[in-house]
Amino acid sequence: MIEKLATKSDIECKWEILTYPDSRLRKKSKPIIEITEDIRNKALALMDFMHEAQGIGLAAPQVDWHVRILAINLTGQRRDGLIFLNPIIKRKSKATFAAQEACLSIPDISAKVVRPREIVINAMNLDGEVNQFELNGLLARCFLHEYDHLTGVLFIDRVSPIQKLTIKKKLKKLKGKNK
Repeated sequence: MIEKLATKSDIECKWEILTYPDSRLRKKSKPIIEITEDIRNKALALMDFMHEAQGIGLAAPQVDWHVRILAINLTGQRRDGLIFLNPIIKRKSKATFAAQEACLSIPDISAKVVRPREIVINAMNLDGEVNQFELNGLLARCFLHEYDHLTGVLFIDRVSPIQKLTIKKKLKKLKGKNK
């Protein structure tokens, strides 16, 4: 089972969320080879940091830690936090749905993205156990959004050409602001 979290991290990381157009957001992440105490603590700290940033998902690359770890919590309740290590998508449903997405790394911009309604994944927990999960709805969408960060893909890469036009001006402004 993926970690259901009840405790906070024992460490404090001095992280900042990378923001678009930072090229480090495009970097591909490396798999976790060994789950050490440091990895466990940093993964828990990632969850804590996500809560502080008021997000529902955060991938390690967004804080310039280029490993295949992502944290999700749709409710904001600590016990509902999920941490996925080395996730792999095994199957995506043909059924899709469009919904607004936003990202901590692309502040003040949202756009509709079409994603599969259901997915099946394999992922490790903090004890190194690999499990298979069927995710659907918002949890599937959030997982796919964060999973994209592991491969250097941003939600703005997945919007339709018309949606891209509606956010073009805001993206240009963000590029100028974050040079």
